Amino acid sequence: MSNRKRTSQRFVALCMLGVLLFNYPILALFNVPGTLFGVPVLYAYMFIAWGALIALTALVVRADG
Repeated sequence: MSNRKRTSQRFVALCMLGVLLFNYPILALFNVPGTLFGVPVLYAYMFIAWGALIALTALVVRADG
């Protein structure tokens, strides 16, 4: 399998992970009253998940080059 095809598959997997992480059933798990370091739990989850997706994307890009 070529390196370009493998990278494309990883990007598709990251996109699917993003859809899963930001879809209703998962978001509903974090929609609870409470805070995490003074930030509502839902907002903290969204920020951490978003940052994780960016970090994983950077890893895929770096592994490609």
